Amino acid sequence: AAELVGAQVIECKSLKQAIDYLAEQVDGPLLYPEFASGKRTKLADKLVKAGVELVTDNFRQQAPHAKFGISGVNFAMADTGTLALESTAEDIRLATTLPEIHFALLDPQKIFADSLEAVALLRQLHQRDPRNYIAYITGPSRTADIERVLTIGVHGPKQLHILLVPKLSSDPLEM
Repeated sequence: AAELVGAQVIECKSLKQAIDYLAEQVDGPLLYPEFASGKRTKLADKLVKAGVELVTDNFRQQAPHAKFGISGVNFAMADTGTLALESTAEDIRLATTLPEIHFALLDPQKIFADSLEAVALLRQLHQRDPRNYIAYITGPSRTADIERVLTIGVHGPKQLHILLVPKLSSDPLEM
């Protein structure tokens, strides 16, 4: 379903394959906010070793000019191809909404059939912090409010690359 709404889904056999893909695709600074699975796997260090230039601070100044952003994903819903991200941290929101291209790292174990399967997880996220933000991302940004013409990338990324990375994080409460 994610491909049907314009996302590119890339099945990676390992984190190394995902890093190689990112190194091929990214030809400028990559907004890299801190997220749990990235921190645990030392993803930032591995990306730098692969030649990727990371932006890790001053997101308010850097994000409006950035072409690339990356994030983890809490979980996804297969029926609509929707990603769910706990995005209370401003850096996560900036990295996933302002760059033209968003790379989302998702462990395939965290793909659920539909939103009904995700209700319990959403409750847990809100019990952990009732004031948090949950972002739902379904494909690249799209709008038809300009003379009813479908336009991609006006209110967010023009491209969404979902990298399926096994063993990245099987915990749907961890991004």
